[in-house]
Amino acid sequence: MTVLHHPRLRAVIYARYSTDKQRQESIGDQIELCRRYAVQQGWEVVDTYTDAAISGASRHRPGFLKLVDDAGRRRFDVVVSEAVDRLGRRLADTSDLYDRLSFYNVKLYTPHVGEITTIHVAIMGMMAQVQLKEIGQKTRRSHLGLAKEGRIPGGKAYGYDIVDGDKAGGGYRRINADEAAVVHRIFTLYADGMSPRAIARLLNDENVPGPRGRKWVDTTIRGQVARGTGILNNANYAGVLEWGRCEFVKDPGTGKRVARINPQAKREIVEVPELRIIDDVLWNRVKARQEAVATEIGRDEQGNALNRVHRRRFLLSGVLVCGVCGVCGVCGVCGGRYTIMGKDRYGCAGHRNSGTSPNDRTISRQAIEGRVLAGLKERLLGADVVAAFIEEMVVAQRRDQAEARNRRGDQERALAGIDRKIASILEAVENGMYSPALKERLSALEAERAALAAEIGTLATEAPEMLLPANLPELYRRKIAELESVLGDGDEGMAAMEMIRSMVDRVVLSPCPSGAGLKAQLHGDLLAILEACAEADPRRTNAPALSNRGVKCRWLRGQDLNLRPS
Repeated sequence: MTVLHHPRLRAVIYARYSTDKQRQESIGDQIELCRRYAVQQGWEVVDTYTDAAISGASRHRPGFLKLVDDAGRRRFDVVVSEAVDRLGRRLADTSDLYDRLSFYNVKLYTPHVGEITTIHVAIMGMMAQVQLKEIGQKTRRSHLGLAKEGRIPGGKAYGYDIVDGDKAGGGYRRINADEAAVVHRIFTLYADGMSPRAIARLLNDENVPGPRGRKWVDTTIRGQVARGTGILNNANYAGVLEWGRCEFVKDPGTGKRVARINPQAKREIVEVPELRIIDDVLWNRVKARQEAVATEIGRDEQGNALNRVHRRRFLLSGVLVCGVCGVCGVCGVCGGRYTIMGKDRYGCAGHRNSGTSPNDRTISRQAIEGRVLAGLKERLLGADVVAAFIEEMVVAQRRDQAEARNRRGDQERALAGIDRKIASILEAVENGMYSPALKERLSALEAERAALAAEIGTLATEAPEMLLPANLPELYRRKIAELESVLGDGDEGMAAMEMIRSMVDRVVLSPCPSGAGLKAQLHGDLLAILEACAEADPRRTNAPALSNRGVKCRWLRGQDLNLRPS
């Protein structure tokens, strides 16, 4: 007699806690609870997914997104989590996850409930979302109570200390004399005509520590007037507590918080004379200058509002960094980026905005873009790079073919499982066990079967073999030589530019030790840049593809380029 051995189900664990105020050990506690449950069920735990100090109000969580992605890759059979609200606190998110897992034939379990069904998701997901809203309302109500009593319902602002032995509920502050003197000086300098950038440089030159001991930057001083941020906009300094100026709502599409300015009727304004640092005369002088400056810089030479025109985006916008620290350009004494200082000219923002960097060298946009593109072409035309690229194309093709076979096999097994369930229901109906629930279940299975069959129909038995032309090295070199030409005008050129930008990690600019000019070092994924350019060229519709999806050339990835000094 043949004995069938059923493979153990592969289980994964998901754990999450919401804020940095919770115990870090909470993750470990959840994992241990779920691990013991999986062992009791005879499952093999193959992986864990975690999101620490991240709210469940959004699905945009690294661990959660990886869990969903790996489920689609059929890397496990069961998901175990402490509770449904660990997976998410929005009904739409948990319902979407459940539908995806069901489609992939992945079961969801919690130690206290067991297998999670549609009813569980509907009830528990709704309760989690209601609880999330209630927590927000209670937090806001608590903050309102503090504000009405003249207590600060937020963090400690520069110029104040938390009162020792603070009473229950918190929010008590007292003036820090040394910091208050700096605040008064900032207000006076600005009212007298000095810009926030010049004030920041002055304070840094005098080694005056900024908020939390950091260096001063112009944005710390000027902030945003509408939102009440920045030194110059903190009404506490004028002896007024203004709570509720803006509120934050989470964009469900991106998961990011978006600030919305509240009308005056929704704000709570309380006099706090014990916190006054600035008198009304100085405060009003600052407000008057802010209004005048906003009017002056908000128009171009023709009087048009500047915010009606989108800023131009260049090839290297956001990736040029200052390398004065000698390591990576984003840490150390400067930490500044190279930004546009004038017409098509880049300079160090750390030097300009706060004086924290001695790097006063500038470079034209055309010069640095030309050097980066020339450096890419020179490096990528090396014989060793060409050979490595072609070799990786062959390896990737074989891997894609194997993955295609595995995907089709998984789908066919899932389809067979659905057919068995449908057959069982039909058999039950024939035996007189018809019910509305069975009919509903049968309709759902038939719809799932149709969707799965359609998906299988789109899958090839294996990825088609890519015929590599004999002149492939020549075609490769031609693509690299034309790297700059794909960055022309039009939608295709913009698309190519965006792809290249996404593949360049950073370009570090440092003063040449031997004299004038800047040396540049490119950090990025050179192979990905090549793939982006080759695929984006709209004029090569008949040329053989030089790359296929999934190429992972480890030898090229992360290589750096030392570009020629200007």
